[in-house]
Amino acid sequence: MGLSGGGFPASITPMPNQVAVQDNYIDFQGAGFSQWAQQYLPELYEAEVERYGNRTLGGFLRMVGAEMPMTSDQVIWTEQNRLHVAYDNVAVAVNAGGFPKIDIVITPGANNPASSGIRVGNTLLITDNGTGLVSMKVLVVSSNADGYTLVAEAYDAAAPAAITGGACSLFVYGSEFPKGTNGMSGAIEPGVTTRKNSPIILKDNYELAGSDVAQIGWIEVATEDGQSGYLWYLKAESETRLRFEDYLEMAMVEGELMSTAATSFGTGFTPTPAQAPATQQNIKGTEGLFAAIEDRGNVYSGFAGAAAPGAGALGDFDEILKQLDKQGAIEENMLFLSRATALDFDDMIAAVNGGFASTQAASFGLFENDGDMALNFGFSGFRRGSYDFYKTDWKYLNDATTRGLSNEIDGVLVPAGTTTVYDQMLGSNIRRPFLHVRYRASESEDRKMKSWITGSVGGAYTSDLDVMRVNFLSERCLVTQAANNFVLFKGA
Repeated sequence: MGLSGGGFPASITPMPNQVAVQDNYIDFQGAGFSQWAQQYLPELYEAEVERYGNRTLGGFLRMVGAEMPMTSDQVIWTEQNRLHVAYDNVAVAVNAGGFPKIDIVITPGANNPASSGIRVGNTLLITDNGTGLVSMKVLVVSSNADGYTLVAEAYDAAAPAAITGGACSLFVYGSEFPKGTNGMSGAIEPGVTTRKNSPIILKDNYELAGSDVAQIGWIEVATEDGQSGYLWYLKAESETRLRFEDYLEMAMVEGELMSTAATSFGTGFTPTPAQAPATQQNIKGTEGLFAAIEDRGNVYSGFAGAAAPGAGALGDFDEILKQLDKQGAIEENMLFLSRATALDFDDMIAAVNGGFASTQAASFGLFENDGDMALNFGFSGFRRGSYDFYKTDWKYLNDATTRGLSNEIDGVLVPAGTTTVYDQMLGSNIRRPFLHVRYRASESEDRKMKSWITGSVGGAYTSDLDVMRVNFLSERCLVTQAANNFVLFKGA
């Protein structure tokens, strides 16, 4: 019987020169696997290069708000209405009996409640809507049942054409009665405005086969939350967690209420006996920060848009201050801005300050700004009028994978005030910021930020599936109280 094998393989390839060539290096992607016989090892950087810095975007709500537990599918709060009586969309004309009697007709609708608070004997100041520069003072002498059709007597000697010939606004500034008359007829019942929001359920997961959990990689991973090592699943699980934590904040900022009930969600999903099919389709959405401000706050479009740096921003900003005067006039406010808008504010303050190089530069705002600070072109705090402002860049508006993709939102002004609320955990009234998060929690279940492992790997033995599945869940909503004191900066 013959002997086979034992030949001489072609293991030597002659080279004309003694140099390192492509065939002498390890090819990690080579399908034939013969590259591991090569003798030259590449220079290896084991640690990842953090080319995007800290990639997490969270922190905004932690800076301006608080988190409180709740035990219901809905959170409801009430907000005070204005104290004084005023109406818009008012028609004024000279009475058929002639001046000084005038007819006033108030139209219910925008800015006007369903019932009038004006009574006979009230004194009114009426202003034209066109310029707001023309006014007339009158005394109400008669009123219909709903208080929306009035006859008044003018104090002025003549009726201004701008008042009797166009749309007007009015407010009550007092009353006047003759001697020996009865008291004011009727009374004003204060009302409140009720707001509500509902929590949403956020979910995510990371899944890895059991064999890969025990496999060492050649890259040393490191993440923002401190995970490090040569196990790749540490990085994948950590980044899934970090991404989910950012989603918890981003969903509170961007949340929208569903205009119509979602009926197709969960198609092909079989609920457990404890789940009603309707529950799987009950997608209501939630009101986020941007939606709340656009609905009942203040929106300013095109801040310092077309002007040279610093030239037009001050006028725009003063217009915002005048609007804040009409609202809660909260003294301290925080500005979270995109990079471009933050630079607009820096240019605005520099222009007002009268030049950095000048020895006559004013001491401006919340810091001592003198001529020696010529190289400090960034301003983090300033005072204008009776308001203090603290400015910071909002990474969420600059990141290329979030709002940095869009020029729609330039920033947000958030008041630093607080309101009194009842804390379910403490059983007492406490003060909370106007902006705060409510999450579902009880004595037996805390859904603020849940994470758990399922499968048969990593210490979990819940199924015969050879995987490690890391699950994340949270149920929460944002409460934006007194949104009339917030300002949303939008692009032109």
